[in-house]
Amino acid sequence: MTLSRRLLLGRLAATGAAGAALAAAPATASAASAPPGSPVRRPVRTGFDRLAADGYRLLDGRTVGVVTNPTGVTPELRHIVDVLHADARVRLRAVFGPEHGFRGTAQAGGSQGRYDDPATGLPVYDTYGRSGQELADVFTASGVDTVVFDIQDVGARFYTYIWTLYDCMVAAALAGKGFVVLDRPNPVTGRDAAGPVLDPAYASFVGRKPIAQAHGMTAAELARLFNEEFVAADAGRRVRLETVAMSGWRRGDFFDATGLPWVPPSPNMPTPDTALVYAGTCLFEGTNLSEGRGTTHPFELLGAEGIDRRWAAAAGELGLPGVRFREAYFAPAFSKFEGRTVGGVQLHVSDRAAFDPVRTGIGLLVTAKRVWDGFAWRPDLGIDRLTGSATVRTMIDKGAGTDDVVGAWQRELARFRAVRRRYLRYP
Repeated sequence: MTLSRRLLLGRLAATGAAGAALAAAPATASAASAPPGSPVRRPVRTGFDRLAADGYRLLDGRTVGVVTNPTGVTPELRHIVDVLHADARVRLRAVFGPEHGFRGTAQAGGSQGRYDDPATGLPVYDTYGRSGQELADVFTASGVDTVVFDIQDVGARFYTYIWTLYDCMVAAALAGKGFVVLDRPNPVTGRDAAGPVLDPAYASFVGRKPIAQAHGMTAAELARLFNEEFVAADAGRRVRLETVAMSGWRRGDFFDATGLPWVPPSPNMPTPDTALVYAGTCLFEGTNLSEGRGTTHPFELLGAEGIDRRWAAAAGELGLPGVRFREAYFAPAFSKFEGRTVGGVQLHVSDRAAFDPVRTGIGLLVTAKRVWDGFAWRPDLGIDRLTGSATVRTMIDKGAGTDDVVGAWQRELARFRAVRRRYLRYP
């Protein structure tokens, strides 16, 4: 839908009963004077920027609650909740915090609970761990009639904010609330989808529905896909969805091409470089190796006690595109191997356009198991939830190589790509 219902007929193509997406404006010309090798910069305006520029007309007459976290900021680094609260044109009545909390004080697997925000006095409700009717009851108790979502995603199926988005959409449908998604860039581009597609039998909060491990979509595009493909099955109806698109963003843009400030979406996602590797190296959460939590390079550093230079050498021999591997030693400050020196590898992405994080993650799993006899999957088989089935684990256990494992999901990935194409909205 457009920013204003009054502009609906003149400016939009319909998106069916659920609403419509504001068409993304053409990107402006990039700076011709940029040094060679610099990212092409376009003045990307987020969904919130466009909503504000239109005087919040989409929210006219509505009582609003916002699902957000520290990433919900303007280009000037003002939080959107603070901006909305200070504007008399918006009836903001509640905030809903996801994993890590609204202001971001909690570590992985934690949240802030129910409290009143000291800066605004607004009630903050905890959504983490809630879904279905329980979450619908939270929306009802808050007194809002419209739920607005604005959180920066990182492009991986197992990053929980997209499932907060999904759970909130289902809950809003159950509670009869409207739902608005303010779009932000996929920081690792939206060029394509990659990796295995979730088998619904392995659904969890790190993957509710059958999408690819690296989905290659923005939050608003995912919301449209979720609403048309899945929400009605869980809520009995689609949610009344409206999306506010960005302007200036193209599918091939990495985050540093946007001109937007990077705010870590979670404590272990400090930079866009972390996001670049995360869709592959997060798989090491499902093993007994450290995935680099407790270091300054989470998900770029991987290792365990007993691993030596042989792993980096074996990984380098795979010839994976766009990435090099350095023998590395580190002592995590928390999480696995806290305070102990471990050996392993550091990923150095040399050509991010050629780099495939999921293939790289599989290659690293295959070689780690081959060179280190201490390799083990986590006892709860969390690797299956991360990859979306038991296939990756069982194939690697049987000695399959990287190409064989990657080849095993190509048919399901092709089907997902066909579905995904229907919901893409940026050039």
